[in-house]
Amino acid sequence: MSSQPIVAITGASAGVGRAIAAAFAERGWQVAALARGDEGLAGTQREIERAGGRALAIEADVSNASDVMRAAERVESEFGPIDVWVNNAMVTVYAPVVEITPQEFEQVTRVTYLGQVYGTLAALKFMRARNRGHIIFIGSALAYRSIPFQAPYCAAKAAIRGFVDSLRSELMNEGSKIRLTMLQLPAVNTPQFDWARNKFDCEVAPVPPIFQPETIANAVLRAVAEAPREYWIGISAAKAIIAQMLMPALLDRYLAKEGKASETTSQPKKTGRPDNLFSAGQGDPGAHGRFDARASQHAFVFNPEWLRAGAAIGLLAASVVTLAKKGARPPP
Repeated sequence: MSSQPIVAITGASAGVGRAIAAAFAERGWQVAALARGDEGLAGTQREIERAGGRALAIEADVSNASDVMRAAERVESEFGPIDVWVNNAMVTVYAPVVEITPQEFEQVTRVTYLGQVYGTLAALKFMRARNRGHIIFIGSALAYRSIPFQAPYCAAKAAIRGFVDSLRSELMNEGSKIRLTMLQLPAVNTPQFDWARNKFDCEVAPVPPIFQPETIANAVLRAVAEAPREYWIGISAAKAIIAQMLMPALLDRYLAKEGKASETTSQPKKTGRPDNLFSAGQGDPGAHGRFDARASQHAFVFNPEWLRAGAAIGLLAASVVTLAKKGARPPP
């Protein structure tokens, strides 16, 4: 087996997962790419190998716990010990809640939430025995601030955040050295906007500002090096999260008025286009969607611990000033 580090990535056939796979390959990692679509997986494998990495493409449905566990066992058997596991796979539905069927709610939950749970369980099976490893969770600013017309997806991302916080405390309780990091993403230019199930009459779009998937891949690499608790990627993600903490009712009203317009375009929806909700997306679209002209290559990566540290310093300074004022008062 090679001495090169090993990463396993779910949802690696397109979009953010595809960009993450290429980024690790460029740095000499062995990359196991997990996804449902064989055409996209083949494209990812070629991209990994062109970048100089060693590739293992595995067809696996993250909504099936057995599939994910078998994939992890294969990575361990053919590559060796998994150093980093990236939970990335997702699906979504664009529609009002009342137009989404129970089966659609269940599928988004199984892929976008339970897929990350199953990936984590598979990674932990091997990492806990070695007491090392790093699990990355691809989240979203929507884990903090939901938007209308994507209720199942927003709920799934929020559920991931709750799961990670619980697991982190459990690992700390047992003295584990396994690291957990969740990345809260902004809007990203990926093929999902042509793959997602869409019940509107028009095409859907990411809520601007939009970033290229390589921006997220670079943040993942940084997370592997720094092992933060969490990253908020892009000023837009940080603003949405902080605004939700400070003025959620105002955001409710704003999104009620502007939400649909920010998530859709003036282009009529293409008829007969298959989606990837219950089966793999067709073809090999690569990492990018159709918004290259509007997408940025660079995003500010914010560690919320900075905010907490700043607040603590502010409170300490205020306490010192208060005590100093009390000490300066003349005795009665």
